[in-house]
Amino acid sequence: MHIRQVSTTRAARRVVASVGIVGLALTAAACNRESASDSGSGGGGEAAVGVTLITKDSTNPFFVAMQKGAQADASKNNVKLTIASGKEEGDDQGQITAIENAIARQDKGILITPMSTGVNAAIKKARDAGLYVIALDTPPDPADTVDITFATDNRNAGKLDGQWAAKTLNGQPAVIALLDLFDDKVVSVDYNRDQGFLEGMGIDVADGKKNGDEAKTGNYSGGTYTIVCNEASNGAEDGGRSAMEKCLAKNPNINLVYTINEPAAVGANAALQAAGKKATIVSVDGGCAGVKSVKDGVIGATAQQYPLKMATLGMEAIAKIARGGEKPQTTEGLDFFDTGVALVTDKPVDGVESIDSTKGADICWGN
Repeated sequence: MHIRQVSTTRAARRVVASVGIVGLALTAAACNRESASDSGSGGGGEAAVGVTLITKDSTNPFFVAMQKGAQADASKNNVKLTIASGKEEGDDQGQITAIENAIARQDKGILITPMSTGVNAAIKKARDAGLYVIALDTPPDPADTVDITFATDNRNAGKLDGQWAAKTLNGQPAVIALLDLFDDKVVSVDYNRDQGFLEGMGIDVADGKKNGDEAKTGNYSGGTYTIVCNEASNGAEDGGRSAMEKCLAKNPNINLVYTINEPAAVGANAALQAAGKKATIVSVDGGCAGVKSVKDGVIGATAQQYPLKMATLGMEAIAKIARGGEKPQTTEGLDFFDTGVALVTDKPVDGVESIDSTKGADICWGN
């Protein structure tokens, strides 16, 4: 596959991350965190364009990087940027409140990493009010809930993990733990990564939009497999650890662990270490901490995505549309704009294109 890479060096990213936005003010919301960044006049005398960026939370390094990238780029596009988030993964109401606030401010557009289908009605309300809504990272279900999505091809990210894992096992029986995002919400990024991983392994999936309904035993591309568990991690380190503990209680012989993201992978590794067990862990994100985990041998391979690119391209698109420019188009053959993915591993395998942790560290995000 063609690997798309951002051109920013690590040093440049640190400069971007350190850029402050004049007039940053924090205001408390009942169910979310929200801040406004006034980008100033600029832009050749044109009026500033109001844009709200709404992430799932403000603590996950992925979303922190997305927020910082948008803040640093706002003045260049003469955007008056407001940043909001849920309190944590699963806080639909926090995102709904932020959407309603954007409508009340008469913003021109919203960038959102949608929490779940629970925010769809609020997104429709925003679009009905004339706001251009772009989803970032997490395509909504259905895709046309928003005007367009800028995201990693999460299905492909999962497939890269699965293809690498199957080759790495080299015919050994696969005893698999699947550490997903939720067990009580349907989110496209959740099922696409999980189901993509299984497809990459060569395992038949039943409903491609549902986790956990595939056959628990059977054959993968290299041998036999057993799926021990599907456990929710909430995308957090403590959630990954508790999920892995539950899986090990069901079967202590797990040798392959898929995780929704790198914080969950770190938690899973902690549980394995505490139990005196070893397993190959694959994940998705490609943050600097995650790439270091690859270098340190904690994670075998991770699919790297580019949150700064998602945020800045999305913000530029809304600013352009607000000033009479053309609307962005989806990537050919997809229902979203693909911002690229690269598999990062220090143990490459034939037939699966990848980059090593040194290269991954050059283009990673976060601390």
